[in-house]
Amino acid sequence: MASNSSGSNQINVPQARGALDNMKYEIARELGVGLKQGYNGDLTSREAGYVGGYMVKRLIEQAERQMASQQA
Repeated sequence: MASNSSGSNQINVPQARGALDNMKYEIARELGVGLKQGYNGDLTSREAGYVGGYMVKRLIEQAERQMASQQA
């Protein structure tokens, strides 16, 4: 299976890093997950997964809205 990704979590658009970080902390607050800057090894896999999953969900929703507005 060919892929353009090396399996790393690199951000392809460096200017997006700040927005993604803000989203991550906002979602963590909404979910009641104690995410902090720096080391977060004390989070459970479930807590980290919730934050990541909701980030993906929100990004997909934003992309869908953007695509729908371009077609209108």
